[in-house]
Order: sequence, then structure tokens, then C-alpha cells
Amino acid sequence: MSKFLKGTIILLIAGFITRILGFINRIVIARFIGEDGVGLYMMVYPTLILVVTITQLGLPVAISKNVAEAEAEGNHKKVKSILIVSLTTTLALTVLFTPALFLLAPYLSQTLFTDPRTLTPLLAITPIIPIIAVSSVLRGYFQGRQNMKPAATSQVIEQIVRITLIAALTKAFLPLGIEYAAAGAMLASVLGELASLLFLLASFKWKKSFPLRKKFFQYVTNGKQTFKELMQVALPTTGSRMIGSVAWFIEPIVVAHSLALAGLTAINATKQYGVLTGFALPLLMLPSFFTQSLSTSLVPAISEANANHEYKKIDHLLQQALRFTFMTGGLAVVVLFVLAEPLMTVMYNSSRGASFIQLMAPFFLLNYYQGPLQATLQALNLARAAMINSFIGALVKTIIIFCLASRPEFGIYGVAIALIVGFVLVTLLHFATIIKTISFSIYIKDYIKMLVVIFASGYLGMLCTKWLNVSSLPLKVIIVTCFITICYIILLFLLKLLKKDDLRKIPWLGTLLS
Repeated sequence: MSKFLKGTIILLIAGFITRILGFINRIVIARFIGEDGVGLYMMVYPTLILVVTITQLGLPVAISKNVAEAEAEGNHKKVKSILIVSLTTTLALTVLFTPALFLLAPYLSQTLFTDPRTLTPLLAITPIIPIIAVSSVLRGYFQGRQNMKPAATSQVIEQIVRITLIAALTKAFLPLGIEYAAAGAMLASVLGELASLLFLLASFKWKKSFPLRKKFFQYVTNGKQTFKELMQVALPTTGSRMIGSVAWFIEPIVVAHSLALAGLTAINATKQYGVLTGFALPLLMLPSFFTQSLSTSLVPAISEANANHEYKKIDHLLQQALRFTFMTGGLAVVVLFVLAEPLMTVMYNSSRGASFIQLMAPFFLLNYYQGPLQATLQALNLARAAMINSFIGALVKTIIIFCLASRPEFGIYGVAIALIVGFVLVTLLHFATIIKTISFSIYIKDYIKMLVVIFASGYLGMLCTKWLNVSSLPLKVIIVTCFITICYIILLFLLKLLKKDDLRKIPWLGTLLS
């Protein structure tokens, strides 16, 4: 089994477990603090992501790429230099930006978010910044060595600790007010990330091939060339992520002001934004654990192939990634579209947000493609092109949010439409960039077959939902999901989109399944 496939499978399993645990986490939050609390949580979260993006400086991808290339050359001194320079850079930025966020919190909550209640959650989440910064460097190191187990296990640990604490903390702080309950949820996230970091540190100490502290400052002093090489990948990558993070940071601000122009109060705007981004979007993003796993494995694998001028291998890896993304993403789109309302009711005890899922689900296939495409661009030293594509998408999205959400007839649905336009545009631009750069084939016949599978299984799923007479809603959801999945897989085999050879490649169960 190739390192790429083995690493992807490990990340897939961890990603699936993490997403399931993440959903349990969101269900607990939703049931304890409701739409209002989730709205406060989601208003604050983009600010955290922006600051984390600045402190990471795009280093995780750069570390993964450069460590993979250094490992291919057998240059262990270079690997140590990459790690030390990265840690030093990240910690220096953390020292600057963590206090800055703490001091700016009152201004952000009262003036930009127009809801003073966001102050407490914002202050509660600030300590997570240095923890995530160091964790990301260690994850990049392990991924560069194509050892995905530590990063995968740390994600599961983070979610387990968060879920264990979140119910207790939100319940303890709820009597003080909804903003304190949201802050309790944030504090659970901080402690979960801390547990994840401790595991990564222990894994590094156990598996490292060199002493990190020995000649540490000498490596820092002599690390100018390493820093320059890291920045050649990191800065364009940061530019791309920064655009996304800034757009996400601006998003709740533009939404709050646009909905105010449409006649909504700050509290109602917070609630509606919470339903869209806290209830509907997490369900739509569930299959992205697959694409994230592929993307993480693609960067070092394609970087290594590119360094060895193995261009046929690059094409093969990308074709594999996009094919599996379409198959898994297509199944998710069908299930979410058919079962939007019952899924929302079972998970959040509220059907609000089901209309957002049915509106956005058909377009989310292109969103799932975005991860593997961006990872390929980064591995091929085209991070600058990815940055430009992201900027265009973010700009268009923000303009559409303001134009539509400020009109009463659209309201929060204007935000949903803007999100669709934004990610569809970025994905198409990424596709165009890759096609111009490398020899890449698009098999139109297979894509038409996949659309036939999606529409046919969706139609059968709706018939099953209509005629199935089961009193228990959770049981009905499970039965219909299983029915759709079976129909989907059978159609994949009938149209020869999935073959025995594909099943044989699955570790441990492949022979049995085939």
C-alpha cells in the first residue's frame, strides 16, 4: 500500500470519528444554549480563525511540503532546521497577536458585531491561539513525513475532551446569561486543543529522530535560508487563507449590518446567522472530512512527485482524489437533500435551517472539490494563483451578501446564495488554473454517469421517504439513509464507476469486500 493511500485512510478514519464527535458537540451546544447562543458562538468564531491564520502564517502547508522534500533527499539537518525556524516564527507572532485580540475585543463586540454579548465568548476563546499555533507546526512536521497517525489521533482526543467538558461548562455558566454559556462552550474548545497539543508533544518526543533543544539557537541564527524557503510557500498560502479568513471575519459584520438595513434587530440577526452557520452549514460540511483527508495527504505526495518530475503520478493522484470526492460527496448531497428536515429535527430538535440545506446541497459538490484542488496548487508551487482565486471568490461573495441580505425579500437567504456563488466561483477558478498548468484529463462520460447516479438515488430516496410508515423519526432517518446508500452503491457498480479493483485497495477490508 502506498504512503499516500495509507495516510489518506488513517486521516479518513480519524476525520470520520472527529466529525461524528463534532456533531455530538454541536448537538449539545444547540440543545443547551439554543439558536441565540449558537449565533453568539458563530459570530465570534471567524475572528479566532483570522488571528490563528495570521499566527500560523501558512506554515503548516510549507512545513509539510518542505519536510517531504528534505526526507526524499535524506537531509535530516534540514528537517530539524525547518521545525525550529517554524516554531520560532509562530511563537513570535503569537506573542504579538494574542494580547492584541484581548485588547480589541470590546471594540469588536460593540461596534463591528453590533451585539455586546459577543465580548465574553471572544475573551474566553483567546487563550486557544498559542495552543493551535504550536499544534499546527507539529502536525505539519508529521504530515511532511507522511506519518498521519499523530495528527489523526490528536484530532480525536481534542473532540473527546471538548464533548466531555462542554455540557458541564455550558450548564454551569448558563445561569449567568446566554453569553456566559457561549463562553463556556469556547472554554471547552480551549481545553480540548490543549489536550491535543500535549499528545502531539508526547508523540514528537517519542518518535523524533533528532534532539530539538540541542543547538536550538544556533539553528535559529543560521536559519535565514530555511526561513526564506518556507516563506516562498507559506506567504502565498497565507495570502489564500488570509483572504478566506478575512472574508469570514467580515462576513458576520456585513450580515449584521445588512440584516439591520432589512429591518431585523441585532438579536434576531444573531439568531438567523446562528441557524445558517451553526445548524445548516455543519451538516453540509460533514463530507469534507473526506476531502480534508485527501488534501492533507496530497500536499506531501504531489510535492514529492513534483520534486522527482513524476508528472504522470501527479495526474494519477489528482484523478484519484477527484473521483473519490465526487462519489462520496454525491452520496452526501443526496442524503442531505432528501432528509433535510428530519435530520435537522433529530439533531437539533428544530427543523429551522432545513430550507438552507435544500437550497445549498446541490451546489456543495463543487465545495467538496475545493480542498483537493487547492492542495494540488500548493504542492505545485501555485499557491499565489490559489490566493488570487480565493480573493476573487471572497470579494464577489461579500458584495452579494450586502446586495441581497439588505433587501427584506431575501434577508438571510441572500447570505446563503452569496455563499454558494463564492465557493462555486473559487472551485471553477482552481480547475481552470490546474488545467492551464499541467496535462490533466476530464472524463466527461464518467461525470454524466455520476449525475445519473445522484438523480436516480435521490428520486428513489424521496419515494422511500414518502411511502415509509415508521413512527420513530430517528429510525426513519436511519432506514432511508441506508436505502439511499445501497441504491447509490449498486448504481455505481452498474454504471462501472466503482470496480472490484477499487475495493481491493481499501486496507484491511479490501479483499473481503471485493
